[in-house]
Amino acid sequence: MTPEAIVAHLRDLVAFDTTSRNSNLPLIDHVEAYLAPLGFTCERVFDETGTKANLWATIGPEDVPGYVLSGHTDVVPVDGQDWASDPFVLTEKDGRLYGRGSCDMKGFLAACLAAAPAMAKADLKRPIHLAFSYDEEVGCVGARGLVARLAEKSVRPLACFVGEPTSMGVVVGHKAKRSVAVTVRGHTVHSSLAPQGVNAVEFAALLVAKIREIADRFAQSGARDGLYDVPFTTTHVGVLKGGTALNIVADRAEILFEVRAIGGDDPDAVLAEIAAHARDVLEPRMKAVRPEAGIALDVYAGFPGLDTPPDAEVVTLVKRLAGRNEHSKVAYGTEAGLFSEIGGIPTVVIGPGDIAQAHQANEWIAKSELEACGRFVEAVVTEASRG
Repeated sequence: MTPEAIVAHLRDLVAFDTTSRNSNLPLIDHVEAYLAPLGFTCERVFDETGTKANLWATIGPEDVPGYVLSGHTDVVPVDGQDWASDPFVLTEKDGRLYGRGSCDMKGFLAACLAAAPAMAKADLKRPIHLAFSYDEEVGCVGARGLVARLAEKSVRPLACFVGEPTSMGVVVGHKAKRSVAVTVRGHTVHSSLAPQGVNAVEFAALLVAKIREIADRFAQSGARDGLYDVPFTTTHVGVLKGGTALNIVADRAEILFEVRAIGGDDPDAVLAEIAAHARDVLEPRMKAVRPEAGIALDVYAGFPGLDTPPDAEVVTLVKRLAGRNEHSKVAYGTEAGLFSEIGGIPTVVIGPGDIAQAHQANEWIAKSELEACGRFVEAVVTEASRG
């Protein structure tokens, strides 16, 4: 595999606008058309609309456990961002490759594709699986169907390597996340008669205050995991909106908040505490004025955390293949938790690029990072050939 081959594949991948609101099937068609003639067995796992699909591409023996190289095909929007070049045309300058998804995470996918001919030529004793998913950026949606499909197979993979940008560092953990939408239903009256109404904005604010109280508790006295840059569980309110005019008591308000939990805490227990406060403390006050008033919580997205023991065999293996001795944990989420917790597959996150470049205007990845990733994928091929 040459660096030029990785760049060529990255150029092709960036050209597909796979923003999560779009279909990823043109990219999947392109990848499958490339892999199938090399001898890969390709299977698609579609979403319920049939407009998006995960791709599971396998090469090597089918009756023994092998290695998964996993990454998502979707990218975040470029809307409203000030790009110096076309975000869907890979642009090279001073050793950097600019383009939407170059870092997060089509660079990893490109390295896997560039290694595919070597995988096809190798005498593999264990299979190599390429898992390309959809809609990771909107809640790790696609990988859920893929992991469910893997549970139906007779042979479970030996290990999974998720190629999110870690600067090729070995990441053994990330926080679990729950994303929650709250609808507060009040009752409108003229503001001069405010006590006769139910102010949805004010009750929403009371719930936000409870969420902040919980955040402060975790920050001051919660469990700690020193491998994280923020070593405790967090709650965060991103959106609070409601009301139409000053002289109208608001009958509706909306909150968007999240919980990100370290391995020692249960995010669902945190949600249960918030829901109990809404149900047992706030709603009785609301319903005493208007019985139809209330608060509804909807967990609309989320993913399990990753907490692979540092002394696990998969960690030792990845460190050897990558030539690294250290390991870390990250606050951002990945599909790794799905493969590990739901799929029961030992999983580590390792991939090219710096997460600080992800989701930004003029997103870029260093060519040196792609080359390091290429060497890692080649090492995986060598390991699979040893059996």
